[in-house]
Amino acid sequence: MLRCQGIKSKNVWDSFITSQPHHTFLHSWNWGEFNNAMGDKVWRLGIFEASKLIAVSLVIKVHARRGNFLFVPHGPILAKGEKIFNSQFSIFKQLTEKFQKIAKQEKVSFIRISPLLENNEDNRAMFQNLGFRPAPIHMHAEVTWTLALSPTEEELLMSMRKTTRNLIRRAIKEGVEIKTDNTEQGIEVFNNLYQETASRHIFTPFSLTYIKNQVRVFAQNNSIQIFTAWYNNECLASAIVVFYGKSAYYHHGASSSTKYPKIPAAYLLQWEAIREAKGRGHRFYNFWGIVSTDNQQPTTNNDKHPWAGITLFKTGFGGFQTDYLHAQDLPLSWKYWPNWVIETLRKKRRNL
Repeated sequence: MLRCQGIKSKNVWDSFITSQPHHTFLHSWNWGEFNNAMGDKVWRLGIFEASKLIAVSLVIKVHARRGNFLFVPHGPILAKGEKIFNSQFSIFKQLTEKFQKIAKQEKVSFIRISPLLENNEDNRAMFQNLGFRPAPIHMHAEVTWTLALSPTEEELLMSMRKTTRNLIRRAIKEGVEIKTDNTEQGIEVFNNLYQETASRHIFTPFSLTYIKNQVRVFAQNNSIQIFTAWYNNECLASAIVVFYGKSAYYHHGASSSTKYPKIPAAYLLQWEAIREAKGRGHRFYNFWGIVSTDNQQPTTNNDKHPWAGITLFKTGFGGFQTDYLHAQDLPLSWKYWPNWVIETLRKKRRNL
């Protein structure tokens, strides 16, 4: 028999998640705290088999202009490597029934899950059998690029694309300095570059309040860092990196295209973030989302994709691609469909 109940212990929650082979900070206890700080309602659910915790799910009530919905970011997380008598389908079915009860109480129009499951036929069929359908858009990274940190620093450098390695060395020679700063001033420096980057690449940036709350929550246990690259007293690039479990995550990035465009500051910044992650004992550096590098996918025109440039940048450091299942929606009322139309049109306009 499976039993679903809330989890109130940060230690129980994070210990379970970080012991699993696949997880991201989007299911961490701190991510729930961050969403609480943003005014969103949060549930932390655990699935127990007898007294054994075998799955957890963070659920967030998202307030949107086109209608509220429940969202599960990069989860649920299921136990692996141990004998579990219930199938993955049984666990997801139990959780989906709980999600539906919460959805009815909260009067939302649909449930959206961004699963951290392999993108294969079995997993797609499981969600279809549970009544889900592919979401019109993604919510979080679904194709990621990750660098294993077990090699030595010299080995990591030699495994990079030659151009990337040379640009790192050139930035050092030119005197680029990398600093870390989680203070209000550091946040302001990042945000100024971030707003400039959003205007240049035409995307909607997160608010300053969003950035401040994220840094404040994760900084409480030293699991976030703002990196900045300086040249001639000018900040040319900045990044927010989250440290959680086995990995460090390059979550937000920003750069200037007008100040010293020939100085490769962003390359040295990433290298110093990688070195910091390795020094902290993390096993992986997750560059976050890319456009697929799989040339066998004929539906993706990589050269014209808005992420083509950042994908070339990230993959130059070496690493491997991981493909997760696309976001899944469970419609609960007719109000879902106007939202579906708007999101579908938005995806086409953005060439995603």
